[in-house]
Amino acid sequence: MSEWNPWLQFAVAAIVAVVAAIAVIALTALAVRVVSRRRPAALGLLTSARLPFRLLVLTVFVWIAAAASIAATLGWWAMVSHGFLIVVIVLASWLIGSVASFGLTQAVSRYRIDVPDNRVARRVRTQLQIVRRLVLVAITIVGASAVLMTFPEVRTVGASLLASAGVVSIIAGLAAQSTLGNVFAGVQIAFSDAIRVDDVVIVEGEWGVIEEITLTYVVVKVWDDRRLVVPSTYFTTTPFQNWTRRTSALLGSVELDLDWRVDPRAMREHLDAVLEQSELWDHRTKVLQVTDAVGGFVRVRVLVSAGDAGTLFDLRCAVREELVDWVHRHGSEALPRTRVAVGEDKAPPRRRSEPEPTTGPHRGLFSGSADGQQRGMEYTQSIPVVDPDDRDLPR
Repeated sequence: MSEWNPWLQFAVAAIVAVVAAIAVIALTALAVRVVSRRRPAALGLLTSARLPFRLLVLTVFVWIAAAASIAATLGWWAMVSHGFLIVVIVLASWLIGSVASFGLTQAVSRYRIDVPDNRVARRVRTQLQIVRRLVLVAITIVGASAVLMTFPEVRTVGASLLASAGVVSIIAGLAAQSTLGNVFAGVQIAFSDAIRVDDVVIVEGEWGVIEEITLTYVVVKVWDDRRLVVPSTYFTTTPFQNWTRRTSALLGSVELDLDWRVDPRAMREHLDAVLEQSELWDHRTKVLQVTDAVGGFVRVRVLVSAGDAGTLFDLRCAVREELVDWVHRHGSEALPRTRVAVGEDKAPPRRRSEPEPTTGPHRGLFSGSADGQQRGMEYTQSIPVVDPDDRDLPR
């Protein structure tokens, strides 16, 4: 019976340890709930860290109970204690990672991206997501290193490896060059503000939205719900289009090849009427110009503007449909035709001179409106003006 006394002592100590652990857990939960009355986010911390915290507290109390009851009589206590130490390190790493992840998630939630002016929010969310992954990776590496360092043999090997750290770092760098390049590229993307989560981009000819940025790759949600996974180094080595770099507003074009008998003035008036009735147009730009007239056709280009890429796409489709319908109903003579002349042909009758338009000056992309003049100044204001009379003067 005497040889069972230590185990009976351990059983009693373990029961006391479990009760004490439950009391500590209950008091901690109560304190968090009291704090959550003023800060509701504290309940999220209780949810995310509940399991690792409970396991850690229970393991520590059972370890203390075992050390106090059977450590002196158990010949292989050193091995058991070493196992307890490893479990405590793993659970502590899990708890720290959960707390850090919760804190960074709360920081991300403060920046909303479901509002029109969300450029700063998208940049901060992108950076915090990368920081969150870096913190979790660092905690995992430190925890694994702490577990390995509990073995004396590993500490000896670690000291020898530390002495040859230069050679090891060179070999590791050469072996993981591609992986490390993607990691550094991911950090560079997050803090250089080149792309952000929810940015509209053109990558590999695909139009999509940045859905996720990790340390090694970027996920682009294509417009048809496909996912394009691109290495992080792509965005640091290859040119790409970012349609929301400064603002989401964009210009789009609609081009029609029509017959020479088209009436651009009447088409322009119809375009004005269509845009005034459209909720997709942002009232910034509306331009109709004849940009080419070769090969038997006249190319009419319409430029319109919208608040974002998706709205612009729908607006371009609507304008194209309305103009095609107008050509069929009011300008059927402007339908594209291919003419074949056999022999001599009579000269076409001359049209009466039409009156000058009374709707104001002609609006172009770089003239005729305040928006067009401002756009034109972007291409001219930085060009120095040199007086021809001063070219030959000595300097």
